[in-house]
Amino acid sequence: MIVVAGEALIDLVPQSRGALAALTPALGGGPYNTAVALGRLGSPVAFCSRVSYDAFGEALLERLRATGVDVAPVQRGSEPTTLAVATVGADGSAAYSFYVEGTADRLFRAPAELPDGTRAVSFGTCSLVLEPGASAYEELLRRSAARGLFTALDPNIRAGLIADPDAYRVRFKSWLPSVSLLKLSEEDAEWLGGTPREWLAAGPGAVVVTRGGDGLTVFTRDGGEYAVPGEPVEVVDTIGAGDTVNAALLHGLAARDALRPEALAALGPDGWADLLGLAARAAAVTCSRAGAEPPYAYELD
Repeated sequence: MIVVAGEALIDLVPQSRGALAALTPALGGGPYNTAVALGRLGSPVAFCSRVSYDAFGEALLERLRATGVDVAPVQRGSEPTTLAVATVGADGSAAYSFYVEGTADRLFRAPAELPDGTRAVSFGTCSLVLEPGASAYEELLRRSAARGLFTALDPNIRAGLIADPDAYRVRFKSWLPSVSLLKLSEEDAEWLGGTPREWLAAGPGAVVVTRGGDGLTVFTRDGGEYAVPGEPVEVVDTIGAGDTVNAALLHGLAARDALRPEALAALGPDGWADLLGLAARAAAVTCSRAGAEPPYAYELD
């Protein structure tokens, strides 16, 4: 079982160019998209979050259930659902503004236990920024690592939500001793101001950097550096692409019985090439259609 911990929200996606373009609601949030992608790929997965009782919250849970995601760890609240307004650039890239005050996911509390059979826990995005929930997710990260679980982190930086960038960068570094696998984009890496080798020295067994259409590169503790090119695709938008990479990496590691920190070192060049190639193919499918619509397993065969 892979547990994905973090926010579920509603993306308001423009249907055309321009500031006053019509907006269509779409189910989203980085961790939420990762959970859906894992379910579509066929991995046993549970979602750990706090979701509103409003109509958006019900829709978010309905999709998780339909995808085979265990929602038993989800907490509920009467507060509204977080909204993220997406702006899609000419190249399909997405930027976001957020409506987060008083929303349900901010009041998440770290659970006493995770589902039976949990092997890995994945964290990231807004849930590690917005208090008081951020501290609860951080507690869960540290506790999971202390129990020997495989932990994955995708900071997925949303700069508009981070009031004190320097304080966040310090906090990010404090998480690394508790992280087994760090995945981030080139843009995230530049914003954070560090390098994969620096981050590896702080704790993770591997760091995967996504480079958009140029593919993915992994840096490993033993000095390895392996890259695969991106999959050619006509990009509709990139919403959910990084979340799909997260899911594909975790799914592939689970299939190789490598959801253990020490197992990352044993993958070697061929293992990493296969794993990164799977992630690149999965992300390309997501980019080929509007919104966060990750692939099913049969689409990657």
